Amino acid sequence: MTYTAPAGTRIGHVHLKVADLDRAIAFYSGILGFEVMQRYGKGAAFLSAGGYHHHIGLNTWESKGGTPPARGHTGLYHTAFLYPTRADLARVLKSLVEAGYPLDGASDHGVSEAIYLRDPDGNGVELYRDRDEADWPRDDSGELAMVTEPLDLRALLAEAR
Repeated sequence: MTYTAPAGTRIGHVHLKVADLDRAIAFYSGILGFEVMQRYGKGAAFLSAGGYHHHIGLNTWESKGGTPPARGHTGLYHTAFLYPTRADLARVLKSLVEAGYPLDGASDHGVSEAIYLRDPDGNGVELYRDRDEADWPRDDSGELAMVTEPLDLRALLAEAR
């Protein structure tokens, strides 16, 4: 028999190896807006949205001064941060634009809208919001029909109040 994870299962947090802790905190806190909940000595920090103990762990224990893995190697493709509303996604986009932070891309997947970038250590980051399930695209048989279309960033930015 094959085990099936329960529907309520969630990914609780991610721990990232970084080369420079202060630089990583400047990105995740200063640009993306996560709150530093605790620094753990000089080698780690824990960040959160909404006061949770941590959603992001950053550490230099095995990576201080290191470089990103070369292309073609295994590792984390990206960490995805789900924002509750389109306006929330627009506000984080505005923060990135104001910081002059480069984006890798932006897509409308029908089920979600997503912005893609790399953190200062080269780790992939996806910032996204889900559409209501009733609005998800379906084919003629009712099966989910996700797409990858360009996301209109200007229209999204217009919602950053």
